[in-house]
Amino acid sequence: MNQKQASQYAVELLQQVGIPEAEIRIKQFPHQFSGGMRQRVVIAIALAGKPDLIIADEPTTALDVSVQDQILSLIKDLCRERNVGCLLVTHDMGVIASVTDRIAVMYRGKLVEIGTTAQVLSDPKHEYTKSLISAVPPSDHKIDRFPLVEYIETTEKGLKPIDVSTHWLGQSQRHENKDDLLVIRDLNLRFITRDALLARNRRYLQATSNVNLSIKQGETFGLVGESGSGKSTIARMVAGLQKPDSGSINFDGTELVDNPDREAVKRARLQMQMVFQNPYSSLNGRMKIDDIIAEPIIFHRLTPIDQVKQIVGDLLDHVGLGRQAGRKYPHEFSGGQRQRISIARALASRPRLLICDEPTSALDVSVQAQILNLLKDLQDELGLTMLFISHDLPVIRQMCDHVAIMRHGKILETAESETFFEHPQDPYSAELLNLMPRFDSIYKNSATATVTE
Repeated sequence: MNQKQASQYAVELLQQVGIPEAEIRIKQFPHQFSGGMRQRVVIAIALAGKPDLIIADEPTTALDVSVQDQILSLIKDLCRERNVGCLLVTHDMGVIASVTDRIAVMYRGKLVEIGTTAQVLSDPKHEYTKSLISAVPPSDHKIDRFPLVEYIETTEKGLKPIDVSTHWLGQSQRHENKDDLLVIRDLNLRFITRDALLARNRRYLQATSNVNLSIKQGETFGLVGESGSGKSTIARMVAGLQKPDSGSINFDGTELVDNPDREAVKRARLQMQMVFQNPYSSLNGRMKIDDIIAEPIIFHRLTPIDQVKQIVGDLLDHVGLGRQAGRKYPHEFSGGQRQRISIARALASRPRLLICDEPTSALDVSVQAQILNLLKDLQDELGLTMLFISHDLPVIRQMCDHVAIMRHGKILETAESETFFEHPQDPYSAELLNLMPRFDSIYKNSATATVTE
């Protein structure tokens, strides 16, 4: 095909994988796309060559359930219509249960089990397969803690957890405020998608539109929505990484938008920290772990310099890595371990609000269970408030007290977590729940797996 035909075909592929305004977005750069949209583009590139075999390596990791359903349906249709084979590499057990015909389970470089999907998931033979299945969060009910499986990567043994009530880490966590810690009112932000000399010729993308949220002290508030809906944009505005066009962000009585009192804003922002989605890119690979965690303590002068080393070691012990991990570099750790380091770094400034932006989407279900239990424990010990962003609805149900559903930059519905899952009010919310990959029956059948609470 010629250049014009190739360009039109590329636009059609972007439309197939759910990129809005594909004719405009095809002329943009990768940094102008959200994480989920970038993954859609990669899938479109893979489909462009009309292959005979599709190797899909975690194709839906960063995607919400609606787009995930589109992508998986697209892959299944392609396999059926063109007699194309698909090798699907994933840690999402719900996707495996709903899409695949056969499963092969690998552990430490070895194939430990293979069979039909129904056979392996309903009657697993190998202990590792049982462990993976037992770690899947249920979507039909709420549990206090995620099951931890001893067959998989675990924390270091024999670590002595710190007494938060007397330790430096807990000294700033005693707050009397029982009301709303974070209040967002009429928050708006738009990005230019096509620039022009004359303002009337410019095209804009409304990233957030009159967003209103209230998060109480000590609760976990879930933010759910499709890729590009504005979830991460809100997190970035709250953390001060993006300036809103209009609206209000109030943290414990301090206005953060256009406040001339910079010292007050600085003090408030010090009490917020983020745990980012990708544990492989959120740590500086040239710094040792000790230096990464010590950096915010030293920069903000939170404690005398001679106490920093002890505090960093205590933090590493507390998140389950051990203080000897501080002498290593990020590349020496697995994804789950790096996310523990990210959490320790976030705790180093003694925050009251922890913003978790897809903290476990890059991790398999077994490591995910460890990280989410760690966040629950830290919340109980430190009284943390969490803004938890995720497209994984079963995880949202287990972690969150309240939930807000976003689409196209707008809040469609806000409700208590259990109310939302049992009685969604907005049609889009009901559609999300309907599209959620189901693993509940398999979860119940895995009760024989050896787990530790």
